[in-house]
Amino acid sequence: MSFNWTQMIPGVGHEYAHVATLGAATVGVFAIGAVARMALGKGETAVLPASKFSLRGIMELLTEMMSGLADMVIGEHGKKYIPFFTSVFFFILLNNLIGMIPGMTPATENINTTFGFGVLMFLFYNFQGVKENGVLAYLKHFMGPVIFLAPLMFVIELVSHMVRPFSLGLRLANVMMGDHTVLSVFLDLVPIGVPIPFYIMGLFVCFVQAFVFTLLSMVYVAFAIAHDH
Repeated sequence: MSFNWTQMIPGVGHEYAHVATLGAATVGVFAIGAVARMALGKGETAVLPASKFSLRGIMELLTEMMSGLADMVIGEHGKKYIPFFTSVFFFILLNNLIGMIPGMTPATENINTTFGFGVLMFLFYNFQGVKENGVLAYLKHFMGPVIFLAPLMFVIELVSHMVRPFSLGLRLANVMMGDHTVLSVFLDLVPIGVPIPFYIMGLFVCFVQAFVFTLLSMVYVAFAIAHDH
């Protein structure tokens, strides 16, 4: 059983390390958000883009990336979802990156955490679908275009939707667990030099997994709020 820095917190054992890590990431997100908001300023200063590399510039770049992705996936109605999905992406990315620190385990390699993220997305896109279309119109999405196949399609679609929180959670948890395990093995074997390529690969994996989770969630929202089904 490997050492984890969170175990130094009173009452936190190995089985609760992911909870402590998630709490630390939550505090970190709020702190970074508060600093970035203060750096944004007010009035014309808030409108002008950052003139140099800074936390504000990073957050602006992240928001712009999510804005372009929302426009591409969701379309004209995607603008109002940008703050939510930017927060989701950044929160998952920060949790992933914590696992790059020796002696820390990312909360996102624990299926309980990632399944919780999946349930949140499940509730969110279904709520948006009902809000946008109404209950009856949204349920028609589950029945398909052919009337006599509607009962069968409803069951298939229902099962498909119920599986989504598990698929989102398992994908994120398994990939992050594999990446963290590989990095830990090489840090134990040769702690200097050799792990550098795996750190670079790990950074890429952290970003890609946060991006994939956010992208799939956007796709689910796009399907849920569509009016042409």
